[in-house]
Amino acid sequence: MEFRSDIAPDTLPVELDPAGVGVEYTDGRSVFYHGVPERAEGSVLTPPGKDVHVLVTDPTGTQGVLVYVNDRSTADEILEDTGVGRVLLDRDEESSIFPGVTVRQGSYRIEVEADLEQAGGRVFVFAEDETGEFAWELVAPDEEDRPYEETVDG
Repeated sequence: MEFRSDIAPDTLPVELDPAGVGVEYTDGRSVFYHGVPERAEGSVLTPPGKDVHVLVTDPTGTQGVLVYVNDRSTADEILEDTGVGRVLLDRDEESSIFPGVTVRQGSYRIEVEADLEQAGGRVFVFAEDETGEFAWELVAPDEEDRPYEETVDG
């Protein structure tokens, strides 16, 4: 098995759409996370066994950094070419992937926690595998009930 390492992310174009969230990679390709993200106050605990991606945008939601958490299958070169970052965690380890955004590896689940004031933008968490996709936006307590659709242009 090839050795994998942590990779620093590049700033990427982001599109917040009523139907989901799009990110354009530095190599010109793009990904679209389908569905309206569920709003969660401050932190989220992902289901076990999912691929976890964290997107932190600027306040306008037009650019951001995308980090894969514990992705051990994507080659370093591919991530470097796309501008996507990666952080690898051992059990019970945590890492700050962006100011105000911390990821923690539990026994089977990943927790993502955000201090939105310190992060200075929006924080999205995506957990997926071949059986399904989950999406959350971490929000402040006074924003939890505000619909996602009201926060995007569309």
